[in-house]
Amino acid sequence: MEFFPPLELTLLGGWISLLPMVFTQAVNIFTSPPQIRARLFDRSEHSSSQRILLVISKTISILLLILLIFTPLSGEIPEIITGFFIITIGCVGVRMAVIDFIKTPINEPVTRGLYKYSRNPQEVMLSLIMFGACITISSWIALLTLGVARVINHFSIVAQEQACIKQYGDSYKEYMERIPRYFFFF
Repeated sequence: MEFFPPLELTLLGGWISLLPMVFTQAVNIFTSPPQIRARLFDRSEHSSSQRILLVISKTISILLLILLIFTPLSGEIPEIITGFFIITIGCVGVRMAVIDFIKTPINEPVTRGLYKYSRNPQEVMLSLIMFGACITISSWIALLTLGVARVINHFSIVAQEQACIKQYGDSYKEYMERIPRYFFFF
């Protein structure tokens, strides 16, 4: 792995590793009813400082996307295969999480499927996809950028959870006590 690989737009670039995510997200958006789409992207309960952190996180994520698009795929086959394997797991996971989200009545918190193991499986799986993409380009700076974006994004997730407490009350508090924020003990 290189710290900062050369940037160039090539036919076999890191942009290829983003295609499964783009396809999965397009399927998620176009197969979700309008009220579900609105619920997926609602950030109305964020405070002004949380909105600033969200903008910073998204800006760093855009920088990561630029790095991924303009960095050639690693010349090492094991890294490319490993990266795409991780990307595939992430895409399947995010699709499963969105299906669970769609199937849950709008007045109830989502607690089925992957939500039995994580309160934020969509975020976890999107992070997994981006991690796999970083592996395909074999770049430490891309991994570092992903890590920084995820740490800052954590504060947005905390805000979303506060909104869920406000919306669902004690049932969400009980869910929070049983299920970790991310996976396992995190």
